[in-house]
Amino acid sequence: RRKKVIRPDEMPWEMSRQGLLKHLLNARMNTRMETVDAYMQFIPPGSRSGRHRHLAEECLYVVEGRGYDLHQDCDVEITDTYHWTPVSEIQRFEWEAGDMIYVPPNTIHQHFNADPKRPARLISAINRIYQSCGLNDLEQFENAPEYDPNVTLTAELVAQYMQTPLKEPA
Repeated sequence: RRKKVIRPDEMPWEMSRQGLLKHLLNARMNTRMETVDAYMQFIPPGSRSGRHRHLAEECLYVVEGRGYDLHQDCDVEITDTYHWTPVSEIQRFEWEAGDMIYVPPNTIHQHFNADPKRPARLISAINRIYQSCGLNDLEQFENAPEYDPNVTLTAELVAQYMQTPLKEPA
């Protein structure tokens, strides 16, 4: 009885700490997919995603736009407890439409739209098995500039964000 086909109106929008998202697959959508979450992330002109770290590896396909990622690896120790420590080096990876971005496990990362006039759009796939095992340890370091927990995101509102270049505070 669970869905194999999900229609666009069944894919919820979210104003998240990572930015503007349209969920393609997640555990709350009653689909046949058991192990993968997927979403489409919209990054307005000149903006960026939230900066965060999570245990699961992630891959993102760049549908449109150009930009770069900043990745900071972490040294991890798992014994009776789980400890991680960021290394000092921060790596920069350039990307453009058609590229695939790989984010290793436990990597602090953030996506930047390098174009001040055009939006970027990424499709993310991440394994939800860690969540199922109680190991979803998402840690947020910085929110996307557009994040506002009081905003209910719609396709129309996303279109407005995507047409207006980010203005930095004075």
